[in-house]
Amino acid sequence: MASTKIQSFISNHRIALITAAGVGVTLVCVRRYAAGVRYTNTTTRLDGKHVIITGANAGIGKETAIDLANRGAKVTIACRDMKRAQDAADDIKQITGNQNIFVKQLNLASLKSVRSFAEDINKNENRLDVLINNAGIMRCPYWKTDDGFEMQFGVNHLGHFLLTNLLLDKLKISAPSRVVTVSSLAHERGKINFDDLNQEKNYDPGSAYSQSKLANVLFSSELAKKLQGTGVTTYSLHPGVINTELSRHVTQSMGWRMLLSVIRPLIKTPNEGAQTTIYCAVDESLSGETGKYYSDCAKKKPSKEALNDENAKRLWKLSEKMVDL
Repeated sequence: MASTKIQSFISNHRIALITAAGVGVTLVCVRRYAAGVRYTNTTTRLDGKHVIITGANAGIGKETAIDLANRGAKVTIACRDMKRAQDAADDIKQITGNQNIFVKQLNLASLKSVRSFAEDINKNENRLDVLINNAGIMRCPYWKTDDGFEMQFGVNHLGHFLLTNLLLDKLKISAPSRVVTVSSLAHERGKINFDDLNQEKNYDPGSAYSQSKLANVLFSSELAKKLQGTGVTTYSLHPGVINTELSRHVTQSMGWRMLLSVIRPLIKTPNEGAQTTIYCAVDESLSGETGKYYSDCAKKKPSKEALNDENAKRLWKLSEKMVDL
């Protein structure tokens, strides 16, 4: 009797069941594609190495810290919120068993804080093997940093620009060492508005974010040129579309929240989003490459604007003036 009912149900709902199965298979395929490439090398060790990760209290920064801690690295979590940073450090210690996880305060929206952090590192640390410029802010309202810069350009680019330059001597004496800067595919929509870097004339959250992410790629490529022969190599990357706190300003509207609730299963988790950062920080095959752009654990061609050497040089000089380097 039960078998007959099942057969009857299937017969009567054949099209609906086939459609549902097709949708299910499609969603699984899309999810697997969205997850991107996983970095499968788990054998490379970082014992005795020191890694600094900005914004590693959550999201892909924390996932990156977990992976590198599992490889034996000493990890310094550089964050504005010390409580959240310490909570993250405690989690990482428990997950990995690595007790060499430390927190230091760093507010990238304050050049004074950046200088203080760098002074601490240069004074108290013997080496720095990997600097991961991970922290960022995305599509926020028109805010300014403590020094009067548009917040996204100030945090995403200028803060990391100054931090990296102040730590270069430590990176050089630890060579071979690496600087990894988390950019975004959004850089492809970006242009450097040299006449109004702070976007005071016509602010748009999206274009300001894209400008800051383009600045990340230009910075990494120009830094590579300046570091030739030092043993310090540089990498910029797109981590993917990820479900993290970075999108908190985007999702304040009801429309964005509804859209996110629909697509959330189809975008990367923080762990999936961290894979290219880990690849750039760890993979030995990249030791001979520098100044390139990566996504899904592979070298990719960035936008035409990102390949403009003259703009990279011009941005570098302006950035030096802005941060009083």
